[in-house]
Amino acid sequence: MSTPLLGISSMATRQVLAELVAAYQQQAGQTVAIESVGGVDAARRVAAGEAFDVVILASDAIDKLVASGHVLAGSKVDLVHSGVAVAVRAGAPKPDISSEAAVRDAVLKARSLSYSTGPSGVALARLFERWGIAGQIEGRIVTPPPGIPVGSLVARGEVALGFQQLSEMLNLEGLTVLGPLPPAIQITTTFSAGICASSTQADAVRAMLAYMASPAAAEAKRRQGMEQAGLSPSPSGRGQG
Repeated sequence: MSTPLLGISSMATRQVLAELVAAYQQQAGQTVAIESVGGVDAARRVAAGEAFDVVILASDAIDKLVASGHVLAGSKVDLVHSGVAVAVRAGAPKPDISSEAAVRDAVLKARSLSYSTGPSGVALARLFERWGIAGQIEGRIVTPPPGIPVGSLVARGEVALGFQQLSEMLNLEGLTVLGPLPPAIQITTTFSAGICASSTQADAVRAMLAYMASPAAAEAKRRQGMEQAGLSPSPSGRGQG
């Protein structure tokens, strides 16, 4: 029996990794266990030297772990492109989000809104500043508690308008996903994997990542609201996650 591969990832890739890991275990007979937590926490734990074989995070976070020596240089593999979507509670009125102007109007009219505490949330906050509305909506922004998806706050009626990775909203009940942000303001994150410097199974990790980046994995990624990383991301670029 093979030694299990241990990994850690951000919450945004939890569903797609579960599907890919299940398929890979069946195909290769390799046991894999990946823990999904907040992205900042995952990076901190890897940087603290906790024993993992593989880490999956936003591309820039992997770059930082390579630079600090906690992920092996040359081991980074881009897996998926992931965009931000907008949602309201099931049964609630559906605001127009078909253009940048429409999204701005929807944000201004929302009684409350919430977005990720990760880099995609930082990018949204910058967008609100660019629109000149940050001060107007500041008191209506609900920060999600650690480990709580924005979509669940929307589904419970605690937030009127939610922004988060589409992959994190697809499987939540009580939610109406209005769609992705329009291309002009879409925030696209590339999620990548890297082999942890503490791993003693680098070859086994490389084999798994080769499968996860292959065309055989593309359909699972689409089912989870993501794109194969070999495809070009949306016009706004690779984003921050």
